[in-house]
Amino acid sequence: MYQAFLLNQQWWDNATTGIRGVTKQHENMVQFVSRQVLDMVSPSNFLLTNPEVLRHTVSKGGMNLVSGFQKLIEDWDRRVSGKKPIGTENFVVGRNVAVTPGKVIYRNRLIELIQYAPATDKVRPEPVLIVPAWIMKYYILDLSPQNSLVKYLTQQGFTVFMISWKNPSPEDRDLGLDDYRTLGVMAALDTLRAIVPNQKVHTVGYCLGGTLLSIAAAAMARDSDDRLKSITLLAAQTDFTEAGELMLFINESQLAFLEDMMWEQGFLDTTQMAGAFQMLRSHDLFWSGMIREYLMGERAPMIDLMAWNADTTRLPYRMHSEYLRRLFLNNDLAEGRLIVEGKPIALTDIRAPIFTVGTVGDHVAPWRSTYKINLQTEADVTYLLTSGGHNAGVISEPGHDGHSFQVMTKKSDNYYVDPDAYLEAAPRKDGSWWPEWVAWLEEHSGAASTPPSTGAAAAGYAPLCAAPGTYVLQE
Repeated sequence: MYQAFLLNQQWWDNATTGIRGVTKQHENMVQFVSRQVLDMVSPSNFLLTNPEVLRHTVSKGGMNLVSGFQKLIEDWDRRVSGKKPIGTENFVVGRNVAVTPGKVIYRNRLIELIQYAPATDKVRPEPVLIVPAWIMKYYILDLSPQNSLVKYLTQQGFTVFMISWKNPSPEDRDLGLDDYRTLGVMAALDTLRAIVPNQKVHTVGYCLGGTLLSIAAAAMARDSDDRLKSITLLAAQTDFTEAGELMLFINESQLAFLEDMMWEQGFLDTTQMAGAFQMLRSHDLFWSGMIREYLMGERAPMIDLMAWNADTTRLPYRMHSEYLRRLFLNNDLAEGRLIVEGKPIALTDIRAPIFTVGTVGDHVAPWRSTYKINLQTEADVTYLLTSGGHNAGVISEPGHDGHSFQVMTKKSDNYYVDPDAYLEAAPRKDGSWWPEWVAWLEEHSGAASTPPSTGAAAAGYAPLCAAPGTYVLQE
């Protein structure tokens, strides 16, 4: 049976690829849908055709099926009542996740800016500003103490600032992509100038936040604003021609449908995003969990990363429409058509050194897509490719076995190296990529000195409350 299934998979792959006269978009859509159907009818999904489940059922006397049915009812009840998955209650923001000490030193209608307390007697003079994605909450970069990127940076002698985005509501429907730039990145940079005057800033953007940071950096370069010491992009795309299977959901007709739906409610709801990401990896994210929990009767223990993933956010109507249409559909940023303050911006204007992290298993920002930053700027670009996926590859703390990465720097006057040649030439190293990045930051930093004050009360940036602040707690 499994051989017949594999042959069926091979037949569908042959039948839906390499067909003359079919556009690549349509070929990808047919291939994607056929894979969804095949994943659904895989023999491993059914009791009588999964040998592992059959053996487990015999050894447990069928009690695994009883336990699995109880879990199914429990999960169904939580889903229809809007409750979070079981186990998330063990990860409370501010109690055992997002616990790195700090203060909220600035707040506007869209962000809270957190300044973290120094963990060393002396710190590098250039602060680090992190711009996380607003599609999820910021604390993926400050999970548990043992895997917090924020805590790691403070322990290495850096002053760290983090943007915490507001969870938008219907009244925020008209917040656009440029509002996220001005009220987010630029407002945070203005705050840092008051707290750490006369110092340039190491900026870090994760996923959607990295794309926004690239837009802000290009606009600043165009306007001769030289406040950026360096730019780090974590699993962030600046060219969307190879943005992976997400592009299957993005064309004119689907965007029109999505915009109509968002117009009625003012935002894109959390549940409306989750299904698309599950379909991208239906076997890994959906069917394997169904087998384990409802047939084997075993529930995987909740971990901090899974609990964070369940702490979802909304996206305002205007911003999400602009982001999908201007960047994904039209690719305006990569092609020099994106307008900021009445004039187009170009990534080629950026001169600050860039450190880019791609992950091998990324289905949201495929690494070959993030690698295109090498084609788009005339700055020095260090590209690091690490094992793992979009989230687990970035949260790669030292001491965790099984991680490895490749890294290579392209100087501004070097020739371009294509992705395949990069894979052959870039040296491979075992372990976490975090120390490699910190060494790069230190190379671009000044000598350590006394930490800055928390906030700047005289300039109007007095501490408002303790980290993690209030915006991250909004449901």
